[in-house]
Amino acid sequence: MTVAEQMAIIKRGTVEILVEKELEEKLEKSLATGVPLRIKAGFDPTAPDLHLGHTVLLQKMRQFQQLGHEVNFLIGDFTGMIGDPTGKSETRKALTREDVLRNAETYKEQVFKVLDPAKTKVVFNSQWLAAMNATEMIQLAAHYTVARMLERDDFGKRYANQLPISIHEFLYPLIQGYDSVAMKADVELGGTDQKFNLLVGRELQREWGQRPQSVITVPLLEGLDGVNKMSKSLGNYIGINDPPDEIFGKIMSISDDLMMRYYELLSDLSLAEIDKIRADLKARVLHPMDAKKQLGKELAGRYHGQSAAIQAEENFVKRFRDNQTPDEMPELKLPAEEGNMLLCKLLAIAGLVPSNSEGRRSIKGGGVKINGEKISDENLEVPATGEYIVQVGKRRFARLIFS
Repeated sequence: MTVAEQMAIIKRGTVEILVEKELEEKLEKSLATGVPLRIKAGFDPTAPDLHLGHTVLLQKMRQFQQLGHEVNFLIGDFTGMIGDPTGKSETRKALTREDVLRNAETYKEQVFKVLDPAKTKVVFNSQWLAAMNATEMIQLAAHYTVARMLERDDFGKRYANQLPISIHEFLYPLIQGYDSVAMKADVELGGTDQKFNLLVGRELQREWGQRPQSVITVPLLEGLDGVNKMSKSLGNYIGINDPPDEIFGKIMSISDDLMMRYYELLSDLSLAEIDKIRADLKARVLHPMDAKKQLGKELAGRYHGQSAAIQAEENFVKRFRDNQTPDEMPELKLPAEEGNMLLCKLLAIAGLVPSNSEGRRSIKGGGVKINGEKISDENLEVPATGEYIVQVGKRRFARLIFS
């Protein structure tokens, strides 16, 4: 591919490319010499499972593989024991070496559901960081000032609010940046929350006499609530190891707006195909539920195979067919609003329960579903946009449409 063609693919779904002209020059040199670029993306194994939020970055890595470049999947088994302070208002609890290694093994198994194993180098940063002695660590720390560290938003806020910052947290961006030096990275990928750390890598490479890496940031994927970043701790995630029925069901539960966000960041469809889905939805020639089914099948199929995805769709449809016919299902239209609404309140508004408190009890008792997905969080809030089919017990259904 030409540089322009490669850049068109690389830019899809990205937030920033720093510096774009430098990346174009690197791609031109790669084409001229036949030497692929060295692409780096790091993942600290702080939890055992990867979710769809992680795959936004993994899919960008796969695009570089398809363009013929060398992809390095860096497992931060050393940095994982420090804990990335990005976005944290307090010092993270340190993981043990055993925790990190156990999680790292599951990462290795899961990433090849997205990446091509034949074109992926799996690297552990303990390879060079664990070998550093105290003198070398002090020399590394000498390359950055406290004032520069406090330019980072989360550090600056904690300092201004007189919240503690441990010295080892200042080391984290330096160590992540040194990974780029050790690997001689041409390009580093990361979420928008990692921008500071990625730019530290550029600075350190310059200090070590290397050409600074190009930095590409990708969006942080919102979770099922449509508000917060997808996170296992918040319970708003879809794990790539989740069963196909669960992946499909969770996709069916998201709002219409979030569905399009997921199409843009997670689907393999072309931008033209996604634009057509958006246009068909606006023209009401495509029902949102059918669009969600298509996305649910694509994502369930990616991680479990197409036959499992088709079966997941059939199972989802069967659950509704066996319990309710469309003619029997009352439909309630509500004004769309910014923000979320408590599910228990929606159940009461729909007349499925007599009160909010009874809605909470029904949820807690496991008798409530949204779009076929059982809900257990009695305090769950859902975006006040899009369309939902809510169920209480075996026979009480309602279609809620926010418009």
